[in-house]
Amino acid sequence: MLTDDFINYIANVRRYSLRTRTIYSDVLKDFVEFIIGDSEEKYTDELLIKSLTPNMIRSYEVKLMSKAKTGEKSCDDPRTVNLHLSVLSSFCKYLLKNNKLANNPVKLIKRPKEDKRLPVFYREKAMEEYFALTEMYANEDLTGKDIPTENIPVKHFGRKVSREEFIYCKRLARVIVSILYCTGIRRSELISLTIGSVDLSRKEMTVKGKGDKMREIPIVPSLCKEISLYLQATESKMNSARSLSDPLLLTWNGNRLYPVYVDREIKGELGQVKGITGRKSPHVLRHTLATELLNNGADLNSIKELLGHSSLAATQVYTHNSIEKLKKVYNNAHPRAKSGGQNGD
Repeated sequence: MLTDDFINYIANVRRYSLRTRTIYSDVLKDFVEFIIGDSEEKYTDELLIKSLTPNMIRSYEVKLMSKAKTGEKSCDDPRTVNLHLSVLSSFCKYLLKNNKLANNPVKLIKRPKEDKRLPVFYREKAMEEYFALTEMYANEDLTGKDIPTENIPVKHFGRKVSREEFIYCKRLARVIVSILYCTGIRRSELISLTIGSVDLSRKEMTVKGKGDKMREIPIVPSLCKEISLYLQATESKMNSARSLSDPLLLTWNGNRLYPVYVDREIKGELGQVKGITGRKSPHVLRHTLATELLNNGADLNSIKELLGHSSLAATQVYTHNSIEKLKKVYNNAHPRAKSGGQNGD
Protein backbone atom coordinates (compact mmCIF):
# COMPACT_ATOMS: atom_id res chain seq x y z
CA MET A 1 0.00 0.00 0.00
CA LEU A 2 1.14 3.53 -0.78
CA THR A 3 0.43 4.67 2.75
CA ASP A 4 2.71 1.96 4.14
CA ASP A 5 5.42 2.90 1.64
CA PHE A 6 5.17 6.51 2.79
CA ILE A 7 5.46 5.58 6.49
CA ASN A 8 8.54 3.47 5.69
CA TYR A 9 9.98 6.43 3.79
CA ILE A 10 9.62 8.89 6.67
CA ALA A 11 11.00 6.26 9.06
CA ASN A 12 14.05 5.10 7.11
CA VAL A 13 14.88 8.07 4.87
CA ARG A 14 13.58 11.12 6.74
CA ARG A 15 14.31 9.58 10.15
CA TYR A 16 11.12 10.85 11.76
CA SER A 17 10.54 9.88 15.38
CA LEU A 18 8.23 7.02 16.36
CA ARG A 19 5.72 9.50 17.79
CA THR A 20 5.64 11.49 14.52
CA ARG A 21 5.30 8.31 12.45
CA THR A 22 2.39 7.23 14.62
CA ILE A 23 0.64 10.57 14.11
CA TYR A 24 1.16 10.39 10.32
CA SER A 25 -0.09 6.81 10.20
CA ASP A 26 -3.22 7.66 12.22
CA VAL A 27 -4.05 10.66 9.99
CA LEU A 28 -3.69 8.63 6.79
CA LYS A 29 -5.81 5.85 8.27
CA ASP A 30 -8.51 8.38 9.16
CA PHE A 31 -8.45 9.83 5.64
CA VAL A 32 -8.70 6.37 4.05
CA GLU A 33 -11.69 5.54 6.27
CA PHE A 34 -13.27 8.82 5.16
CA ILE A 35 -12.95 8.14 1.42
CA ILE A 36 -14.15 4.54 1.79
CA GLY A 37 -17.19 5.82 3.65
CA ASP A 38 -18.05 7.97 0.64
CA SER A 39 -17.53 5.17 -1.85
CA GLU A 40 -18.96 1.75 -2.48
CA GLU A 41 -15.60 0.59 -3.83
CA LYS A 42 -13.12 -1.46 -1.84
CA TYR A 43 -9.90 0.26 -0.90
CA THR A 44 -7.12 0.24 -3.47
CA ASP A 45 -4.16 2.51 -4.11
CA GLU A 46 -5.93 3.66 -7.27
CA LEU A 47 -8.98 4.73 -5.25
CA LEU A 48 -6.73 6.66 -2.85
CA ILE A 49 -4.99 8.55 -5.65
CA LYS A 50 -8.33 9.23 -7.37
CA SER A 51 -9.63 10.67 -4.10
CA LEU A 52 -6.76 13.11 -3.66
CA THR A 53 -8.62 16.05 -5.19
CA PRO A 54 -9.32 19.55 -3.85
CA ASN A 55 -13.05 18.76 -3.49
CA MET A 56 -12.46 15.55 -1.52
CA ILE A 57 -9.86 17.11 0.75
CA ARG A 58 -12.12 20.13 1.30
CA SER A 59 -14.91 17.73 2.32
CA TYR A 60 -12.49 16.01 4.68
CA GLU A 61 -11.59 19.38 6.20
CA VAL A 62 -15.29 20.14 6.73
CA LYS A 63 -15.71 16.80 8.46
CA LEU A 64 -12.77 17.56 10.76
CA MET A 65 -14.10 21.03 11.55
CA SER A 66 -17.51 19.60 12.38
CA LYS A 67 -15.82 17.29 14.86
CA ALA A 68 -14.11 20.30 16.39
CA LYS A 69 -17.45 22.06 16.86
CA THR A 70 -19.04 19.05 18.53
CA GLY A 71 -16.03 18.59 20.79
CA GLU A 72 -15.06 15.10 19.68
CA LYS A 73 -11.79 14.01 21.23
CA SER A 74 -10.11 13.06 17.95
CA CYS A 75 -10.14 16.62 16.62
CA ASP A 76 -10.61 19.46 19.05
CA ASP A 77 -9.35 22.65 17.36
CA PRO A 78 -8.12 24.27 14.11
CA ARG A 79 -4.57 23.31 15.04
CA THR A 80 -5.48 19.63 14.81
CA VAL A 81 -7.24 20.21 11.47
CA ASN A 82 -4.11 21.88 10.14
CA LEU A 83 -2.03 18.96 11.36
CA HIS A 84 -4.19 16.56 9.31
CA LEU A 85 -3.86 18.77 6.24
CA SER A 86 -0.08 19.02 6.69
CA VAL A 87 0.22 15.24 6.82
CA LEU A 88 -1.86 14.89 3.65
CA SER A 89 0.29 17.55 1.98
CA SER A 90 3.47 15.66 2.87
CA PHE A 91 1.93 12.45 1.54
CA CYS A 92 1.00 14.18 -1.72
CA LYS A 93 4.55 15.55 -2.09
CA TYR A 94 5.83 12.01 -1.68
CA LEU A 95 3.45 10.79 -4.40
CA LEU A 96 4.53 13.66 -6.67
CA LYS A 97 8.16 12.72 -6.18
CA ASN A 98 7.35 9.14 -7.19
CA ASN A 99 5.23 10.16 -10.20
CA LYS A 100 2.03 8.84 -8.67
CA LEU A 101 0.27 12.22 -8.59
CA ALA A 102 0.21 15.18 -10.99
CA ASN A 103 -0.09 17.95 -8.39
CA ASN A 104 -0.58 18.64 -4.70
CA PRO A 105 -4.31 19.32 -4.12
CA VAL A 106 -3.77 20.36 -0.49
CA LYS A 107 -2.15 23.60 -1.70
CA LEU A 108 -5.55 24.72 -2.98
CA ILE A 109 -7.24 24.28 0.40
CA LYS A 110 -7.74 27.29 2.66
CA ARG A 111 -6.69 26.30 6.13
CA PRO A 112 -8.51 27.35 9.32
CA LYS A 113 -6.94 30.18 11.29
CA GLU A 114 -5.27 29.22 14.54
CA ASP A 115 -5.14 31.27 17.70
CA LYS A 116 -1.56 32.13 18.57
CA ARG A 117 -0.31 30.18 21.56
CA LEU A 118 2.50 31.57 23.63
CA PRO A 119 4.80 28.99 25.23
CA VAL A 120 3.90 28.25 28.84
CA PHE A 121 6.82 28.40 31.27
CA TYR A 122 7.55 28.16 34.98
CA ARG A 123 8.82 31.08 37.02
CA GLU A 124 12.42 30.88 38.19
CA LYS A 125 11.27 31.19 41.82
CA ALA A 126 8.98 28.16 41.41
CA MET A 127 11.84 26.02 40.07
CA GLU A 128 14.07 27.16 42.94
CA GLU A 129 11.32 26.02 45.30
CA TYR A 130 11.26 22.59 43.66
CA PHE A 131 15.02 22.07 43.95
CA ALA A 132 14.95 23.19 47.59
CA LEU A 133 12.14 20.72 48.36
CA THR A 134 14.00 17.79 46.78
CA GLU A 135 17.55 18.70 47.77
CA MET A 136 17.97 15.63 49.98
CA TYR A 137 17.63 13.32 46.96
CA ALA A 138 20.74 14.88 45.40
CA ASN A 139 22.77 14.20 48.55
CA GLU A 140 25.46 11.55 48.20
CA ASP A 141 25.16 10.64 51.89
CA LEU A 142 21.41 9.99 51.73
CA THR A 143 20.29 6.78 53.40
CA GLY A 144 16.92 5.30 54.23
CA LYS A 145 17.27 6.46 57.80
CA ASP A 146 17.31 10.10 56.65
CA ILE A 147 13.74 9.92 55.41
CA PRO A 148 10.97 9.89 58.05
CA THR A 149 8.65 6.90 57.83
CA GLU A 150 5.66 9.18 57.21
CA ASN A 151 7.36 10.44 54.03
CA ILE A 152 7.46 6.94 52.56
CA PRO A 153 4.11 6.31 50.86
CA VAL A 154 2.39 2.97 51.19
CA LYS A 155 2.13 3.07 47.42
CA HIS A 156 4.12 4.97 44.79
CA PHE A 157 2.12 5.61 41.62
CA GLY A 158 -0.32 2.86 42.44
CA ARG A 159 1.93 0.08 43.73
CA LYS A 160 3.70 -0.85 46.94
CA VAL A 161 7.39 0.05 47.13
CA SER A 162 10.20 -0.62 49.56
CA ARG A 163 12.16 2.18 51.21
CA GLU A 164 15.13 1.46 48.91
CA GLU A 165 12.99 1.58 45.77
CA PHE A 166 11.34 4.80 46.89
CA ILE A 167 14.71 6.51 47.42
CA TYR A 168 15.98 5.31 44.03
CA CYS A 169 12.83 6.51 42.25
CA LYS A 170 13.04 9.92 43.95
CA ARG A 171 16.70 10.27 42.92
CA LEU A 172 15.72 9.33 39.37
CA ALA A 173 12.77 11.75 39.33
CA ARG A 174 14.96 14.61 40.54
CA VAL A 175 17.66 13.92 37.93
CA ILE A 176 14.99 13.76 35.19
CA VAL A 177 13.73 17.22 36.15
CA SER A 178 17.29 18.54 36.49
CA ILE A 179 18.37 17.34 33.05
CA LEU A 180 15.26 18.65 31.30
CA TYR A 181 15.42 22.01 33.08
CA CYS A 182 19.18 22.54 32.69
CA THR A 183 19.54 21.39 29.08
CA GLY A 184 16.13 22.00 27.47
CA ILE A 185 16.23 18.67 25.62
CA ARG A 186 13.07 16.97 24.41
CA ARG A 187 11.48 14.02 26.19
CA SER A 188 12.48 11.64 23.38
CA GLU A 189 16.05 12.94 23.56
CA LEU A 190 16.14 12.35 27.31
CA ILE A 191 14.96 8.76 26.89
CA SER A 192 17.57 8.04 24.19
CA LEU A 193 20.53 9.26 26.29
CA THR A 194 23.24 6.69 26.97
CA ILE A 195 26.02 6.75 29.54
CA GLY A 196 28.37 7.70 26.71
CA SER A 197 26.18 10.71 25.88
CA VAL A 198 27.52 12.50 28.96
CA ASP A 199 31.13 13.67 29.34
CA LEU A 200 31.34 14.75 32.96
CA SER A 201 34.98 15.83 32.69
CA ARG A 202 34.25 18.23 29.81
CA LYS A 203 30.81 19.10 31.21
CA GLU A 204 29.10 18.32 27.90
CA MET A 205 26.17 16.22 26.73
CA THR A 206 25.78 14.82 23.21
CA VAL A 207 22.16 14.60 22.11
CA LYS A 208 20.55 12.91 19.10
CA GLY A 209 17.68 15.16 18.00
CA LYS A 210 15.07 15.08 15.27
CA GLY A 211 16.28 13.53 12.03
CA ASP A 212 19.16 11.93 13.97
CA LYS A 213 20.92 15.30 14.06
CA MET A 214 23.60 15.40 16.74
CA ARG A 215 24.34 18.43 18.91
CA GLU A 216 26.47 19.13 21.95
CA ILE A 217 25.05 20.86 25.02
CA PRO A 218 27.01 22.31 27.93
CA ILE A 219 25.95 21.11 31.37
CA VAL A 220 26.43 23.00 34.63
CA PRO A 221 28.64 21.56 37.42
CA SER A 222 25.67 20.92 39.73
CA LEU A 223 24.02 18.76 37.06
CA CYS A 224 27.30 16.89 36.46
CA LYS A 225 27.45 16.07 40.17
CA GLU A 226 23.84 14.94 40.25
CA ILE A 227 24.25 12.67 37.20
CA SER A 228 27.42 11.21 38.73
CA LEU A 229 25.64 10.43 41.99
CA TYR A 230 22.74 8.85 40.13
CA LEU A 231 25.11 6.64 38.11
CA GLN A 232 26.80 5.51 41.34
CA ALA A 233 23.41 4.67 42.84
CA THR A 234 22.45 2.69 39.73
CA GLU A 235 25.66 0.67 39.63
CA SER A 236 25.36 -0.04 43.35
CA LYS A 237 21.79 -1.27 42.88
CA MET A 238 22.72 -3.45 39.89
CA ASN A 239 25.96 -4.54 41.57
CA SER A 240 27.84 -4.29 38.27
CA ALA A 241 29.51 -1.79 35.97
CA ARG A 242 27.68 -0.64 32.86
CA SER A 243 28.97 0.12 29.36
CA LEU A 244 28.89 3.48 27.55
CA SER A 245 26.16 2.20 25.22
CA ASP A 246 23.77 1.41 28.08
CA PRO A 247 20.84 3.79 28.77
CA LEU A 248 21.76 6.65 31.08
CA LEU A 249 18.48 6.54 33.02
CA LEU A 250 16.81 3.34 34.18
CA THR A 251 13.65 2.45 36.06
CA TRP A 252 13.91 0.50 39.31
CA ASN A 253 13.47 -2.71 37.29
CA GLY A 254 16.47 -1.86 35.11
CA ASN A 255 14.50 -0.88 32.00
CA ARG A 256 15.00 2.17 29.79
CA LEU A 257 12.63 5.05 30.51
CA TYR A 258 9.50 5.42 28.38
CA PRO A 259 7.31 8.49 27.63
CA VAL A 260 4.50 7.75 30.10
CA TYR A 261 7.02 7.17 32.90
CA VAL A 262 8.71 10.54 32.27
CA ASP A 263 5.38 12.39 32.08
CA ARG A 264 4.16 10.76 35.28
CA GLU A 265 7.33 11.67 37.19
CA ILE A 266 7.24 15.30 35.99
CA LYS A 267 3.62 15.67 37.10
CA GLY A 268 4.38 14.10 40.45
CA GLU A 269 7.51 16.14 41.12
CA LEU A 270 6.25 19.55 40.01
CA GLY A 271 2.84 18.91 41.56
CA GLN A 272 4.34 19.41 45.03
CA VAL A 273 5.38 23.01 44.22
CA LYS A 274 2.79 25.62 45.22
CA GLY A 275 4.05 28.08 42.61
CA ILE A 276 3.33 25.66 39.75
CA THR A 277 -0.39 25.42 39.08
CA GLY A 278 -0.63 24.98 35.31
CA ARG A 279 0.38 22.19 32.94
CA LYS A 280 3.28 20.06 34.14
CA SER A 281 5.21 18.46 31.29
CA PRO A 282 8.75 17.93 29.97
CA HIS A 283 8.10 20.41 27.15
CA VAL A 284 7.19 23.21 29.56
CA LEU A 285 10.60 22.74 31.21
CA ARG A 286 12.12 23.18 27.74
CA HIS A 287 10.12 26.41 27.28
CA THR A 288 11.24 27.56 30.72
CA LEU A 289 14.95 27.22 29.92
CA ALA A 290 14.55 29.06 26.60
CA THR A 291 12.62 31.90 28.23
CA GLU A 292 15.12 32.29 31.07
CA LEU A 293 18.10 32.29 28.68
CA LEU A 294 16.46 34.95 26.53
CA ASN A 295 15.55 37.09 29.54
CA ASN A 296 19.15 36.89 30.75
CA GLY A 297 20.68 38.12 27.52
CA ALA A 298 21.30 35.01 25.41
CA ASP A 299 20.93 35.62 21.67
CA LEU A 300 18.34 33.75 19.61
CA ASN A 301 20.87 31.88 17.48
CA SER A 302 22.56 30.42 20.56
CA ILE A 303 19.19 29.32 21.95
CA LYS A 304 18.29 27.84 18.57
CA GLU A 305 21.44 25.70 18.57
CA LEU A 306 20.92 24.64 22.18
CA LEU A 307 17.32 23.52 21.59
CA GLY A 308 18.07 21.88 18.24
CA HIS A 309 15.56 23.93 16.27
CA SER A 310 15.83 23.58 12.49
CA SER A 311 14.92 27.24 11.90
CA LEU A 312 15.11 30.51 13.79
CA ALA A 313 11.35 30.97 13.40
CA ALA A 314 10.72 28.20 15.93
CA THR A 315 12.93 29.98 18.46
CA GLN A 316 11.50 33.45 17.92
CA VAL A 317 8.25 32.48 19.65
CA TYR A 318 10.06 32.88 22.98
CA THR A 319 10.54 36.61 22.39
CA HIS A 320 6.85 37.07 23.28
CA ASN A 321 7.56 35.85 26.78
CA SER A 322 10.17 38.55 27.34
CA ILE A 323 7.70 41.41 27.75
CA GLU A 324 8.47 41.68 31.49
CA LYS A 325 12.15 42.22 30.75
CA LEU A 326 11.24 44.75 28.07
CA LYS A 327 9.08 46.64 30.58
CA LYS A 328 11.99 46.85 33.03
CA VAL A 329 14.37 48.12 30.35
CA TYR A 330 11.78 50.66 29.21
CA ASN A 331 11.05 51.91 32.73
CA ASN A 332 14.74 52.25 33.53
CA ALA A 333 15.77 53.90 30.27
CA HIS A 334 12.92 56.01 28.92
CA PRO A 335 12.97 59.57 30.34
CA ARG A 336 9.18 59.80 30.47
CA ALA A 337 8.97 56.45 32.24
CA LYS A 338 11.64 57.44 34.78
CA SER A 339 9.76 60.62 35.65
CA GLY A 340 6.51 58.75 36.06
CA GLY A 341 5.13 60.19 32.84
CA GLN A 342 5.45 63.77 34.10
CA ASN A 343 6.72 66.64 31.94
CA GLY A 344 10.13 68.02 32.69
CA ASP A 345 13.39 66.37 33.73
